[in-house]
Order: sequence, then C-alpha cells, then structure tokens
Amino acid sequence: MKRILAIAAVALICLGARADEGMWLINAINKALETNMHERGLQLDAKDIYNADAPGAALADAVVSLDFGCSGSIVSNRGLVITNHHCAYGDVHALSTPEHNWLEDGFWARSDAEEIPIKGKHIQLLKKVIDVTEEAQAISSEQQLEGRAMGFRRLSHIMEKKYSEQTGLIASLNSMWSGSKYYMALYQEYSDIRLVAAPPVSIAAYGGDIDNWEWPQHKCDFALYRIYTAPDGSPAEYSPENVPYKPSKVLQIAPQSVKVGDYTMVIGYPGRTSRYSSSSKIRYEKDVTLPVSNEVRRRQMDIITRWMNADPSVRLKYSNRFFSLSNVQELQEGEVMCLDRFGVVDAKKEQEKQLQAWIESDPERKASLGSLLEQLDKTYEAIAPAEKSLAFYRETIIRGIRPRLVGTRVTNLVRGKNAAEQAPFNRKALGEHLDEMDMRVEKELWRYGAEVFMENVDSCFWSPVQKALHQVYGRNYDAMCDNLWERSWLTDIEALRKYVTTDALPTEDMFQDTLYQFLMDNKMPEFNAAIDKAAAGDNVTNLGRSYTRATWQMLEEQGVPQYPDANSTMRITYGTVGGYSPRDGVSYSWFSSPAGILQKYDPEQYDFNLKPEWKQLLETARPPFAVNFLTDNDITGGNSGSPVLNARGELVGLAFDGNKESLASDVWYTPGYNKCVCVDIHFVLWTLQRYAGMDRILSEMKLPR
Repeated sequence: MKRILAIAAVALICLGARADEGMWLINAINKALETNMHERGLQLDAKDIYNADAPGAALADAVVSLDFGCSGSIVSNRGLVITNHHCAYGDVHALSTPEHNWLEDGFWARSDAEEIPIKGKHIQLLKKVIDVTEEAQAISSEQQLEGRAMGFRRLSHIMEKKYSEQTGLIASLNSMWSGSKYYMALYQEYSDIRLVAAPPVSIAAYGGDIDNWEWPQHKCDFALYRIYTAPDGSPAEYSPENVPYKPSKVLQIAPQSVKVGDYTMVIGYPGRTSRYSSSSKIRYEKDVTLPVSNEVRRRQMDIITRWMNADPSVRLKYSNRFFSLSNVQELQEGEVMCLDRFGVVDAKKEQEKQLQAWIESDPERKASLGSLLEQLDKTYEAIAPAEKSLAFYRETIIRGIRPRLVGTRVTNLVRGKNAAEQAPFNRKALGEHLDEMDMRVEKELWRYGAEVFMENVDSCFWSPVQKALHQVYGRNYDAMCDNLWERSWLTDIEALRKYVTTDALPTEDMFQDTLYQFLMDNKMPEFNAAIDKAAAGDNVTNLGRSYTRATWQMLEEQGVPQYPDANSTMRITYGTVGGYSPRDGVSYSWFSSPAGILQKYDPEQYDFNLKPEWKQLLETARPPFAVNFLTDNDITGGNSGSPVLNARGELVGLAFDGNKESLASDVWYTPGYNKCVCVDIHFVLWTLQRYAGMDRILSEMKLPR
C-alpha cells in the first residue's frame, strides 16, 4: 500500500491542484480553480465568494476569525457569530465556577442583557487582500543596499504601519512560499464580544477525548457569540451602551441537510501547514521530536485524568489544560502513524528526484542549490541529539511543570524588564496560574517530569544544581522530588497569593530555593549553541526556505497550480460529502445519527454519559438529519468553526475535526483518506429549539421556510 500511494503522489505532485486537495487563497480564485469548482457542482461565480470591490456581496464578508485561532460565521443581522464549542471552551471554562459550571450545565442567554462580555476576545473581519509582492521586494532590496538588515519582522513593521495609517484597518503582511509572494490582509477588528450560547460538554463534546480524531462522531460542537459596536456602528471596547453589530453579509441556512455526493466548500482561517517540507525534515520530526512529545504528554494526561476522575474540583480546574494537551497529543501521535502508514518520507523523496533534476538542468541553479538536499539530510542528522535533549527539556520543565510558570511570574516582579511597569500584568498572570493549580496534581507531574528530564537530557545541559542533586540522590527520584517539593515556597499557594493581592515583592534570598533553581536555571541559549555547533553553519530554517522557494519556482515554471502553506489567512477548500474505507475493506458511512448517541451511552464513563433530559429527547424524537457528516474538504487547525457551505453558498454545517487517517495532513494530503468532520447545522438548530428553548435566537437567524 505504501508503495502504491507513493507512486500515485509522485504522478500527481502533492502541491499541485487535484480533486479535493488545497487550501486556496480566497483572493486568488483564478479561472482554472473556478472551472474546477463548477465541474464539481458549484452554482456560484468567484465574485460571489470573494469580492473586495463590492462590500457585503460575497460569502467571505460573513466569515470571521476568532483571534486567528478559530473561524466562525455571521448568521444574523444582529451580529450573531456561530463557531465550534471547542473554540469557545477556554472562554466558557474561564466563566465557570463551582456555583455556575457553564461547561457542565451549558450556557443559554435568554436576553441580550444576559450575554456575557469576554475580556480580551477579538473578532476579525477581512475587508481586502492586496498583492504587495513587488512593493515588499523593492523595500527589501532598498534597505539591503543601504546596509540595513531586512528580516520579515522589520519588513512587516514598515509595510503594516503604512497600510494601517492609510486605511484605518488592522494590516497584516503575509509571506507565501518563503517570500516568493507577499499579500497584505486588511481587517476590521471588534473587541466587544459576548457569549450567547454554549451547550454542556456532554452534548458539545460527546465522546470526548476517546472519539477525538475518530469516526463516527456524535458531537453537537457549536457555540454562539455576538459582536457589539458603538451606537454609530464603529468598533469599540465593551460598554453597556454598545449595540449589536449590523453586518453587511449574513449566511443563509440551507433548507435541507446534505446528502452523499453533494458539493461542499469550507471558508476559514487554517492555521499552519508545512506541505513544502523536505523529506529530511519530515523524517527528523517523525523519528526525533514527535515521539518525545507524544510519550511525555500521554503520561501527563494519564496523571491529570486520574485526578479529574477522582475529584470534581480538579476537573473544573484542569479541564481546559487537559483539553489543549489531549488535542495536540492525539494529533501528533496520529501524525506519526500516518507518516509511516502512507510512506510519506519515501513519497517526498520521489518528488525530490524531480526537484534535483530541475536544479541540475540549469548551471546557475546547480551552482547555488546543487547540494541542497544533501545539506538538509546531513544537517538534520547532525542536530538530532541536541534537538532531542531540547525536546525533553521543553516537554518536561518548560511546558510540563506549572510551578515553573509561577517562578517566572514571581521573578518578573523584581527582576523582569520594566518590572514596576509590568507588575500588574505579572500579578494577574500569577493569580491565574494559582487558580488553575491543585498541588496534589502538580506534585505528581513534577515527580514524573523531573525523572524524565534527568534520564533523557544530556548531562552537558544540566545546571549546577541538577548536577549536585544527582551526586546526592543518584536515581532516587522519590526522595529528591519530595525533599525539594516540601521545602519550596513555589508549592505554597496561600503564601504566594500575597504577591497577587498586595504590593509585596519577593526577596532575593527566595531565588536560592532549590526547586526554583532546578526549574529555572537551564538556559535556552546553551541548547541553541549546541545545535548551531552541530549544524556547522548550515541552518535548517534557511535551508528549508531555499527548499520551499525552489519547489515553488519549479512548479510555477511547469504551470502547476499551487496553494501556499496555511498561515492563518482566509482560504477556501472544496469537496464532496461521502464516506470512506479506512483499511481492511471496512467502509464507513458518510453520516452519524442520533441513534448512535444512544448506542454509545454509558453512565459509567464521563465522556459517554448523557443528561437525563437530553437522553429523553433523543429517545422520543427522530429528527430527519445527520448529527455529523464527512466531506473531502482539505482543512487543518484554525479551520475549526468554519462554515461548511453547499453549492449555492448556504450554510449546511460547521467543520470541527478530521479523521485519524488525515493526521499527517500538515505535511501531506492523502486522496481518499483525508476527511473533514462536520456538525450538521440542522442538528444545531434542533438542539437550540428542542433542548435549549432558544427561540429568540432562532427568530433572528434567517431560517429556511
């Protein structure tokens, strides 16, 4: 199977246009792409999808970004925005208390007055995208002639400042194909965002972590926000005087659910892909860094799960952290599996034979790029040992042990840059860390992380304190961890709260604490210096950019349509509704049903328990729609909450997940296997009406008759 897929991939060229693949720039729907979409069933013109010259006339005018982490769409003329529940999870978690646990019980605002403002939340609405390639390259050349370094950050600062001042909009410069093209995106940003509705997790996330990245799924994964503006319609910070936003474009709800074979398109803001990665980089991540993060996070999840199952107060504190942890861990574990199953490294190597031949066909290219592939192989192999130590350090000490974050905030109160000016921010952040910690859980995570660090990070990277502790305790990690934990101020939450609630400042002697030093004394520059030394002058980032630009130029010369890697800019993908055969001749249907929810019901399992009223509703009703359905649309992280539209541009669902066979899609698209999992919009409407009684919301949406 691997060999067959690899040969097919070479023939088709992964980064060129073929059915269902491609996160295409919304502003670059050319005639060829439009023709392909029409052949698949689209009944609209390209200008009906994106049209910067006619505000409010195109579908893109109703699609929003939620701080470039998720996507959403406007579904009423009063600024109602629908997205996924898992996109709102952090907000709902932050608003929840033991008295009002909106995660477990759901949140339903019965009036505008009950809608809750979300501090720090923003929604961005794309107004226009401009091709600024020539301008960007001219500025870079001019600055370099004047002897000034011109990295992307400086270029962005210069150009974004100019376009923001000219338009009054948020300007964001985006590099495509490692600087081969540049586009300026202009956004209107809104900052008074309020939570309107969110079902309980037992409905929105039914199946939880167990069903994540699986099929079939049975999630009613949606939430509703509302955008508010100043009375004159301009963006404004929160005020009781603000009014619901009046959009120029609202998505229409499709009168019927989808059926197999229907055309679909997804418009949204996919976050990051790396499909222009070399075989060297993919092999390095598959064999070196991903196994580290996957194993460490899996063990950390086991620890947190045990405590959440034992104590509801721990579940409330850790549910958001666990959700983020599990989502990434399962994705990356599935990525390694798919990279192996579909022979992605070998398929990439076959593509690179074409690239090498193209390089050698031109003397100038051969002189500058002739050894590029060899350099990539050699450099990734050389840096692997140091990078593996760095991966263990990141996953255990930096990310995995929460008291380190506490130590950082306390340190910044007295030693940080502009300490006095930043004190309110650091006190607030410290308080948030303390509120999210249970020291029973943190001690066990510390014990696990300390052992993994000492056993796997090369001792040349150990701090003096770590070396001294090893001399005393050897591998008696229980004794070492207990001793450090019991003697440290980092583990005394109540004592630490004085730095949040008063103007008290830490004293310098606190930084002699042994646990503090264990967690804080490793220095990232030491890891980076070792990696640079191993690379012997060949920086893999720069080599990767050369690889991307060369691949783009080769395909451009061959006339192969290309889409750039996702980078949180608005994209469109198209496909069809349909099931698939994952392996061994097994066929999966294209939809899941309410009956499946009941079949999975297990009151002994948290992820498959049902509220009695929801269970009764499902038992007594037979709604004529799917719960979730599958399409071939090409999506990735950031697409969550994106509208799924039919051939007429009507809303039929929300994209919320991929299947397990698609988990290598950040670097490779596998035809027939990559699936987009969607919640049917009619299941959402049915839930709003029958379960939540949210008739006020349904009345303002443009529902089909």
